[in-house]
Amino acid sequence: QMRLVESGGGLVQPGGSLRLSCATSGTSLDYYAIGWFRQAPGKEREGVACIGHSAGDGRLYYSDSVKDRFIISRDNAKSAGYLQMNSLKPEDTAVYYCATDLFGTCEELRGDQMNFWGQGTQVTVSS
Repeated sequence: QMRLVESGGGLVQPGGSLRLSCATSGTSLDYYAIGWFRQAPGKEREGVACIGHSAGDGRLYYSDSVKDRFIISRDNAKSAGYLQMNSLKPEDTAVYYCATDLFGTCEELRGDQMNFWGQGTQVTVSS
């Protein structure tokens, strides 16, 4: 079993930045892809970024809605994943979740592929 805990959410003005962290424990992160998802009120969950497992090619995936603004990364030594969010827009407001996928390669990012989930952290972009 793997436990995931997100942190770093909060209130930020449009154009600002936030860095979300996903701390994992319970089993090695090396062989898991890390995905970031978000869900806004009244909307479906959206996969926004993914980084492949470390024994693979470390493929990166970004949704069109966040490409060129968000950067996903991982630090296996710290058992953590990160999502750097820049140039934030009001439409980025959502609860953000990290999730992991054993041997995931991020060729696509679907919630039903993920093995473990965090509890989520709220991101609000507003002036």
